[in-house]
Amino acid sequence: MRYLLYALLFLTYSSLSAQEEAFPGTKFLDTPETDLSSRVMKGAHAFVERTIIEAANRNDILLPLLGDVESPLDDFRADLAKKLGVVDERLEPNLEFFSDAPVTFEGIPADSLVAENSSFRVYQTRWDVLEHFSAEGIYVTPISADTPLSAPLLVLLPDAGETPEDILGLTDKLPPNQQIGLRFALAGFRILIPAPINRSIYLGPEGKDERLEKSQQSHREWLYRQAFQMGRHPLGYEIQAALSAVDYFEMRFPGAHITLAGYGEGGRAALYAAAIDLRVDSAFVSGAFAPRAQAWSEPIDRNIFNLLPNHGDAVTVALIHPRPLLIEHTTFPAVTDRKGKIVTPNTASVLKEVERTGILLGLRSTPSSILFNEAAKNARGDFPSVAGFMQAIGLEPLTDRSPPLALMMDLRSEFSAEARHSRLFKGIEDHAQSLVDRSEDVRLAWYFEKAEPALKPGKWSTEASHPTIPPSTFIIESATYRDVFESEVIGKFETDFLPLNARTRKVAETEDWTAWDVVLDVYPELESWGVLVMPKGIPDGEKRPVVVCQHGRNGVPRDTIDAGKSAYNDFAARLAEQGYITFAPHNLYRGEDEYRWLDRKANLVGCSLFSFIVASHRQTLSWLKTLPEVDPDKIAFYGLSYGGESAVRVPAILTDYSLSICSGDFNQWTRKVADPDFPRGFMKSIEWEMPYWNMGNTFDYAELAGLILPRPFFVERGHHDLVSRDEWVAHEYAKVRWLYSQFGLQDRTGIEFFQGGHSINGEGTFQFLHHHLKQD
Repeated sequence: MRYLLYALLFLTYSSLSAQEEAFPGTKFLDTPETDLSSRVMKGAHAFVERTIIEAANRNDILLPLLGDVESPLDDFRADLAKKLGVVDERLEPNLEFFSDAPVTFEGIPADSLVAENSSFRVYQTRWDVLEHFSAEGIYVTPISADTPLSAPLLVLLPDAGETPEDILGLTDKLPPNQQIGLRFALAGFRILIPAPINRSIYLGPEGKDERLEKSQQSHREWLYRQAFQMGRHPLGYEIQAALSAVDYFEMRFPGAHITLAGYGEGGRAALYAAAIDLRVDSAFVSGAFAPRAQAWSEPIDRNIFNLLPNHGDAVTVALIHPRPLLIEHTTFPAVTDRKGKIVTPNTASVLKEVERTGILLGLRSTPSSILFNEAAKNARGDFPSVAGFMQAIGLEPLTDRSPPLALMMDLRSEFSAEARHSRLFKGIEDHAQSLVDRSEDVRLAWYFEKAEPALKPGKWSTEASHPTIPPSTFIIESATYRDVFESEVIGKFETDFLPLNARTRKVAETEDWTAWDVVLDVYPELESWGVLVMPKGIPDGEKRPVVVCQHGRNGVPRDTIDAGKSAYNDFAARLAEQGYITFAPHNLYRGEDEYRWLDRKANLVGCSLFSFIVASHRQTLSWLKTLPEVDPDKIAFYGLSYGGESAVRVPAILTDYSLSICSGDFNQWTRKVADPDFPRGFMKSIEWEMPYWNMGNTFDYAELAGLILPRPFFVERGHHDLVSRDEWVAHEYAKVRWLYSQFGLQDRTGIEFFQGGHSINGEGTFQFLHHHLKQD
């Protein structure tokens, strides 16, 4: 019994001693948690939230530009248009009046008249906007004994939860004081009102798609996912429809005053459209203007990449100045779902953002061109707002303070708002899908063929062998594309890195290796965490290759080492047993939906989930290269699943990775993300963080491999891995093989198909590591 007690005491002491042991040259990591993923995640959220607040409050954005050039803010307008996806040339304006009703038995076409009263007539109309996409809505024209052509022109945009008919009083959905269209119609405006895409849940063409039911996407989110990947946006499409209406008004009524107005989603569109297009003479924005520091918490379809600091609402208003703008503060649309909600900001915060406009413009007070009114009783187009606005643009102000009354009815018997919405929805989707279909050619011309013109197709050839191309020009030019990928697609925080401040502790040991938790400082609040696996018996002075072994979604570092999981097959430990130093970093994609919200927050300031990941890997590489046992020129990356996604993104940016292996992820990424018909694609999944702004037009996996070239790159693919299908993986990889071959580097790339699933196979990949890292 006494000997048993001594043995237990010895084992307890040995365990405590091991736990308190730090890796040589580092501080001891003194924390009770064994799983540090929550700690790292909390730090990441704290860091990005502080970054957002700092960006939202910057008042020095415009001052350096003012007075320097004739049009100092034109670049800001162009940049905003690009962020909204307003980049496509619109079609010729052609307003068409039509009816859904069939031709009569007498052969007479149905009338496009919708309704009329003593003040105005309403017509059903449509107009072409872009290839595949036509806008539809209603046209309101005043009835006057005077010259009707002199009526002020207005493009009025409803909220996504309403129709043109709702805001004109042709339905009973809204109370009179919220019928903003009717108020402007009775004031004598000639109005075009485009119908918006609504927020109802989309369940597929047949209305019963089970995957869509689980993912709970609105119609706007469905369009957002495919459009965002292609550098477009649902809001941008609606802005294009509004500006196409401006095109028509400008052509039909040259020299006339044109106003853009809207409420809710339409108010945001009106604000942005007026900011980017100087043909808009004035704007009226209701229930939309707000400080944008919390924009990340709104529904996902409102996500605009890199909105702050350059295009918060105060800056956007500065782009409209000195043209008249009335901001009506009223209750915002009430929207709540799992991916965000819209909350009405308090009046004080709205006024503060309005006042920032004067500060941004270097003025002592808010410009007189900017008017503000707080509407009474949740009104939209309240009497003081509309009357003050009309006076500001030189019109006779309203005199009737009472809420407007329509006193008319919809004359259409065959009209269906749902059918109209389906046409609009399909038109935008078809346009987005046309971009997806053309994207391979767009990327090829934009990157490969531009970086090295010799890659362009030559003449028909029957030669058995063609000469290769020296890779130097392509490698040099790829540095510019690498910067574009990091700054414009992934995003890079403009924050200085902290000293590494490595803290470690021993967490596992076998007869072959010892494992250590490693925590490094990255940015204020943000730390990186990983596990170093050091083989035993490395002779003094010998430097070994390192393999960074990256876990997938919802994983932790030990999953790759000694958790016995079939997906990973303890590959970090197996490689250590072969003499490699391995390091298993923790990436932040753990905890549904915590990392998705992190991505949303980062998007607001032009960054993404991978901005944190790349920064953490930079620090990890810096620390690994300080270790005397590490060969700094032979640090490889090998990741599975989301770790495989990392394997094509992180080494594409960080050239200190000498080799990369993508397992269980390699794909035709543009279609995987943005094509509704792609097998096992993300369009119908719960993974709403997958679209990356304009990535479809710039980088797919072949292009990311181009950023890795001339370094070795390998793909590991299980035949039964449901991430994709073999034919799509082979399709995208064929472009990688072709690229390496053109430069005579075909021996630096490879692919292994194996009879397995979503798993590390560790055969062809281990051979690839051995060959290129020259591990003896």
